[in-house]
Amino acid sequence: MELKFKKSFALGVALFAPITGFAAGLTEVGDEVIAQQRAALAASSVGAGFGPQAPRDLRNSEGSNKRIFGMAPAESQMNLCNIHFHKGAEHAGGEFTKFLGNGDGAGHGTGYAYDGDLTEAELTPIAAPIGTGDHGKLQSGDTIEVHFVHTSADVVPGPTLGACIADSNGNPQLRVETQVMVLVNDASAHNFKSLAQLNEVDGYWQAPNVPSDTGTPILYTGSTTGPSYNEVASPFEVTWSVRPEVIKVDINSVAAWYEDNVFEEDHAHAVRNLVVNPALLSRISK
Repeated sequence: MELKFKKSFALGVALFAPITGFAAGLTEVGDEVIAQQRAALAASSVGAGFGPQAPRDLRNSEGSNKRIFGMAPAESQMNLCNIHFHKGAEHAGGEFTKFLGNGDGAGHGTGYAYDGDLTEAELTPIAAPIGTGDHGKLQSGDTIEVHFVHTSADVVPGPTLGACIADSNGNPQLRVETQVMVLVNDASAHNFKSLAQLNEVDGYWQAPNVPSDTGTPILYTGSTTGPSYNEVASPFEVTWSVRPEVIKVDINSVAAWYEDNVFEEDHAHAVRNLVVNPALLSRISK
């Protein structure tokens, strides 16, 4: 699902074993549909001046996009403006490389899953999937990619990515601190409400409990995500910082966060196709 700005434009910025499989009630599209979407993305981008895109396979550092922009400042020098997540990791790499399938062609039932094993107890289903709407409901064993979005604008955290824009700064630098999580039915696992806790630190809004022990983040320049950009490139510039290791999170704590969060989040968002065209990728420096 594309995340909407409160303003007049839109910014689309969201794996375990065994894999839960394709979402019930959805019809999975064939490879030819994804190929057609990628061809449309390539055609609409030729000569249009779009910068590098996201998400991408983090195992591939190559990219030939000619639009260069500087990395955003460290997150400690920016304001956290939004937290949301996608059902299925949008990126591939690290401990999340199991492909969930093509999905319905609109970002549901696709993405990447946690590579590791979960116990039978961790996979015990909760009474009912959490979340609202027809898509994006979550159950034990699902993988989510959490986006802690930061902005150079002087703002406070709030709903949608419109919270990342200020009247005084319509073109802020954006940075997404990214953590992939697998949901388990285990009260001793990480608590999502704690991970998403907000504090003002040295004059900046922060999420101080974002994990710092899940591997060296992979940094690259890209764009906003979401399936609305499957066939047309995103014009927005984003610095991505993606942690390669996955953490286990108590699914019941996500349900509790849904009940009370300033971002008004109540479901997992859909996934953009992995961008594979080198002309639409930056080079990852090693």
